[in-house]
Amino acid sequence: MNHVLRCILIGSISVAASYGAAAETVSKHVVVLRADRLLDVVSGNFVERPLVFIEGNTILKIVTGAAALRNDIIPNNATVIELPGQTLLPGFMDMHVHLSSASKDISFLESRLQSVPRRTVNAVKNAKTTLLAGFTSVRNVGASDYTVIAVRDAVNVGDVPGPRIWATGPSLGITGGHCDDNYAPPELKQKSQGIADGPWAVKAKVRENIKYGANAIKFCATGGVFSRGTKVGAIQYSLEEMQAIVEESHRRDMVVAAHAHGTEGIRTAIIAGVDSIEHASILDDETIMLAKEYGTYLSMDIYNTEYTFAFGKANGVPEENLKKDEAIGQIQRDSFTAAVKAGVNMVFGSDAAIYPHGDNAKQFSRMVTYGMTELQAIQAATVNAATMMKRDNIAQLKQGFLADIVAVPANPLEDISVTERVSFVMKNGIIYKEQLN
Repeated sequence: MNHVLRCILIGSISVAASYGAAAETVSKHVVVLRADRLLDVVSGNFVERPLVFIEGNTILKIVTGAAALRNDIIPNNATVIELPGQTLLPGFMDMHVHLSSASKDISFLESRLQSVPRRTVNAVKNAKTTLLAGFTSVRNVGASDYTVIAVRDAVNVGDVPGPRIWATGPSLGITGGHCDDNYAPPELKQKSQGIADGPWAVKAKVRENIKYGANAIKFCATGGVFSRGTKVGAIQYSLEEMQAIVEESHRRDMVVAAHAHGTEGIRTAIIAGVDSIEHASILDDETIMLAKEYGTYLSMDIYNTEYTFAFGKANGVPEENLKKDEAIGQIQRDSFTAAVKAGVNMVFGSDAAIYPHGDNAKQFSRMVTYGMTELQAIQAATVNAATMMKRDNIAQLKQGFLADIVAVPANPLEDISVTERVSFVMKNGIIYKEQLN
């Protein structure tokens, strides 16, 4: 007789951990998901009333049509999970997060004074929150002291729940640039861990990040919004320095992200061979065509300006940063629309940390508002992200792929906002959330 599982995780690490251990040790045990529909994120077609068979961490098969109605197709010892009214999707992928950021109830400047242990605790908490929101894979683009690398390793061995993490370690940047610590007084002679100037120095910094566990690389090609004394659009690294970063990273098979708001910095980073441009705020037609020619991915965080406008002042964000955010917000959205129309490669990148972790999915609706179809927005957070990260076994629901699966309570191609109400989360065949809406 089939066993029906109701494993609801509401804030308990131990439940998921114990279930996960059991799921991984009993390799022949089969879990079967039954839902109203399943979205093929490549074609945009729905599969009605599917049965998804999972063995270990892998999708064993998907049965549809008349065969899915036969009781004898399900093994007697299988765990059957009923998800009535739900649509199955691959787990979402957010390619721009900062998991070690402070909780939302402390001020902007206070967050910069937190200790390494406290930031590590932040990352543990935020990793769990992000996973339960349906994001089963993330790229953490910048964290000092290798905090997120430690959390990634803890997630990988099952010590704490969290998404699959690509972690860059400290972001590379020029002295006094966006990725440097420009808040400390000069007598402290303080600088951020990723600061390096000149081609040989940046190569050494890439090697250092990899030495301490980075599995992706990020550098700052221009100034930024949330830094002191930098102009958002001003280029920072030279072409030679950027090429040295990319060459060294690609030699070690690392995907490279470049923080870049201004057109010159974006263009230079593309020519240097980066895999993705983060923010990509000020685009012109020439730069858009260059990104398309090089196959560069754009990761554009077009939701977080709304949060900063609404809550930034109350959160203690300095006036300088608020003004920069206000000046760049609509320009970035217009650039996003132009890039979508041109058919540039796009991935989902939220910059979670500027707003609370767990709200990542709020960006889906803004991507649709500013030019994407609902399917394109979902593809940005699934197959596009997987391709950029060179993974051919995640982000689709098909035989042989890893069982990263989420469920939402309606048709996301009719109402993309249902991605904000994820009811079921499975990562690597382990259930972390089942809470039907």
